[in-house]
Amino acid sequence: MSKLHLVMGGRVSNPQTLEFKDLNAIDVVGVFPDYASAEKAWRGAAQRTVDDAEMRYVIVHLHRLLEPDLPKS
Repeated sequence: MSKLHLVMGGRVSNPQTLEFKDLNAIDVVGVFPDYASAEKAWRGAAQRTVDDAEMRYVIVHLHRLLEPDLPKS
C-alpha cells in the first residue's frame, strides 16, 4: 500500500489548536505518495501564510487512517 499523505490548511480559531473556523474554506493542497513530497508542499503553503497567525497547514498521514493496525515504521 502507498503511504499517502494529505496536505491541507485553513484558518483556525486558536493558533495552538487544529480547530478550523470554516470547514468549507479548507485549502486542500494535495495528496502525495511520500512524506518528503508532502513536506515540500506543506512548507510552500505554510511559507505563503507565515505572517498570518490564524492560518495553519498540516500533513495528514492518510495511510495510518486507512490501515491503523499497520506498524508505523
